Amino acid sequence: MELSFPVVRVRDLHKSYGAFEAIRGISFDIEAGETFALLGPNGAGKSTAIEILEGYRDRSSGEVSVLGVDPQRGGLAWKSRLGIVLQSTGESGNVTVTEQLTHFAGLYPRPRRVAEVIEAVGLESQAKTRISKLSGGQRRRVDVALGIIGRPELLFLDEPTTGFDPEARHQFWGLVRRLKAEGTTILLTTHYLDEAAQLGDRAGVINDGLLIDIGAIGEIGGADARVPLVRWREPSGVLREKRTPEPARLVAELVAASGAEPAELEVIRPSLEDIYLGLVRGSRALNDDADANTADLLEDDTEVLA
Repeated sequence: MELSFPVVRVRDLHKSYGAFEAIRGISFDIEAGETFALLGPNGAGKSTAIEILEGYRDRSSGEVSVLGVDPQRGGLAWKSRLGIVLQSTGESGNVTVTEQLTHFAGLYPRPRRVAEVIEAVGLESQAKTRISKLSGGQRRRVDVALGIIGRPELLFLDEPTTGFDPEARHQFWGLVRRLKAEGTTILLTTHYLDEAAQLGDRAGVINDGLLIDIGAIGEIGGADARVPLVRWREPSGVLREKRTPEPARLVAELVAASGAEPAELEVIRPSLEDIYLGLVRGSRALNDDADANTADLLEDDTEVLA
């Protein structure tokens, strides 16, 4: 189904639990066919936001649209257009992989072929094995298979490669790219920042219930956060480093000055993980300063009242 509006549209979303505000007014869109990585530390509010988008949790205020429908009012027809891979599931282990997928395929109007899905997640050898006999990583592949069996328009992947070995992770990345090539819109959460960098078109970073940055994977954090670092050891033994947007020019100048390549020379380009950690730490520092200022104001008010 061709959509003329964002697949996901969020405006000024808030969610409170009593006095605690888990989400404090976030806004973003996800366009059809893109892979959007929602990043943030544990407790930042991203899981709450995703559960609201999936229709599992009601919001306190704000506007949310998923596939053109308010998730609080989404019915079975709407849910059949979603694929959801949770961090963990309680699926029965007393049936085989094929039996479980066959059962779930029957719940959707236009499912993928069971054999095709089993091959896509790399479980051909375990197709007739009871789920209770599978390893943790293999069970995770079953979770992914159940999420894509219904041929979803929007796929939620919540920490999908937890428990995967490096080879399995790379195979899974290939699967996600195939789904994207078919036009599937994907919302990914992951603590593996290399995974977000490999798969994401755009990313949003949540911390303390706020969206602290959003943009293309190659632009998140801004240009200043991507300035390379040149590190070298001088003949005197002193370790030096300098950030510069022109690392090749600096290296050439060092070579010209000394007549030889500097010892222990490194040119380090910030990874998405470096940039993400810088954003989160900066956000925490700002929150700490704001809390301190609020405490000072309250103290001043108390003195005036006294």
